[in-house]
Amino acid sequence: MTKVLVSDPIDQAGIEILSQVAEVDQRIGLKVDALTQIIGEYDGLMIRSGTQVTAEVVEAASKLRIIGRAGVGVDNVDVPAATQRGILVVNSPGGNTIAAAEHSLALLLATSRHVAQAHASTMNGGWDRKKYVGNELYKKALGVVGLGKIGSHVAKVAIAMGMEVIAFDPFISADRAQQMQVRMTTIQDLFEHSDYVTLHLPRTPDTENLVDSKLLESMKPTARIVNCARGGIIDESALAEAINSGVIAGAGLDVYATEPLPKDSPLLSVDDRLILTPHLGASTAEAQENVAIDVAEQIRDVLLGLPARSAVNIPGLSAELMERLKPHLQLSETLGLLASQLSGGQVNNLEVRLQGDFAQYPPQPIVVATLKGLLSSALGERINYVNASLEAKARGIHVLEVKDEASRDFAVGSLQITSSGDSGEHRVTGTVFPDGGLRITGIDEFPVNVSPSQHMLFTRHRDMPGIIGQLGSLLGVHNVNIASMQVGRKIVRGDAVMVLSIDDPIPTELLNAINLIEGIQEAYPVTL
Repeated sequence: MTKVLVSDPIDQAGIEILSQVAEVDQRIGLKVDALTQIIGEYDGLMIRSGTQVTAEVVEAASKLRIIGRAGVGVDNVDVPAATQRGILVVNSPGGNTIAAAEHSLALLLATSRHVAQAHASTMNGGWDRKKYVGNELYKKALGVVGLGKIGSHVAKVAIAMGMEVIAFDPFISADRAQQMQVRMTTIQDLFEHSDYVTLHLPRTPDTENLVDSKLLESMKPTARIVNCARGGIIDESALAEAINSGVIAGAGLDVYATEPLPKDSPLLSVDDRLILTPHLGASTAEAQENVAIDVAEQIRDVLLGLPARSAVNIPGLSAELMERLKPHLQLSETLGLLASQLSGGQVNNLEVRLQGDFAQYPPQPIVVATLKGLLSSALGERINYVNASLEAKARGIHVLEVKDEASRDFAVGSLQITSSGDSGEHRVTGTVFPDGGLRITGIDEFPVNVSPSQHMLFTRHRDMPGIIGQLGSLLGVHNVNIASMQVGRKIVRGDAVMVLSIDDPIPTELLNAINLIEGIQEAYPVTL
């Protein structure tokens, strides 16, 4: 008998769907050790955020075919371990879109009209109408940071309410923004000119504490900010100080760097211009039912031998082919991520060229892996192998797939990614060596041969004496260690590129100093 374990509270509609194809056991609140002991009995596992599916749990899951997370994030699942075992991991990326968008709008209205504070005052016998005079949203400027599904819905409703919407999202094309009636701008300009700001970003190394004291100080003193996305995007100490000192008028938060909110949080010392809710963005009856149905249907389908629609790891490939393609998909993601960081802005067009022996492989997973890498800086954990193509389409990115069997830069073939957008065109090329090792073999028109590393620095410069020495000395002064360095050029004393693998990320002040070196034309720090 097929068996499915449900280890977190799930809406009954999901349980009923699972019961169509399996015996369902509901065992809520299992710790890792207890889950490890029993998981070998089950073909499917359905969870929310409470259950931790570690590598040890996956290793013990001898029969498990699918893990379903009733929600968006899968940070409580060891996805690489599951993929290695051939276990499909699915989620519900759109099930709580409306709920999260509406909660953002609710906080915008509540902070503008002092709803929570006026309620508390009235319940205590007060009737202070003058104290709680609010502001209208009509004809005000709303800055939306991140125009994914949730941010786009907030923008749509705000426009219907008569607001002017400006937005920052480097992966949204001008055509798409025009269709949405949204004006795209820089994040600095958005914070300076918005009356209200709402955040819709994943928490990644690039977005952690993105909204710091400097950005808050650039806002209007009458402005308010709302965050229903992920905790940690706003520097909470800086926000508390900004509200208490009158730098901004107020804020509404639903998510926090640490949850539940610690008792010593600086946010708790802020006066009544701050509204806090306990991560309620997806907490509607409709959203809980939607995600339960969505994930339960996917588990049911997979157990019946059908494909899943929202797989986080690689769908639709046999275990044998997935094993063969693993380094090629890793290279595709790496080159996509590299292309996004070299472009430094919006990408409108992407060409994925499979050259030589690469052309013998199925192109779709390679293209999708490239898109996943390209969009991962912007979308973090929200991007996966299933929704990468849809997210690219939603952002107006035109993808061209090319098979070039006659092109053989390397005996093992190569993959070439060309991205173009507002900041120009960049081309990156790479290959997989027979031992599985990855190599970056070309940057724009320059040949190189370097292994990808976590922290890298790419420069374009004039080929002239002294530049390498100056750069090396400058990194040494800033205590940044160089693991490897390579220079690529086509003609002597012409343009060249330099690729450095370094042990630490490049801080902003160091990058500014690098750009001041005579002969340096461009410098791009990259994190892979």
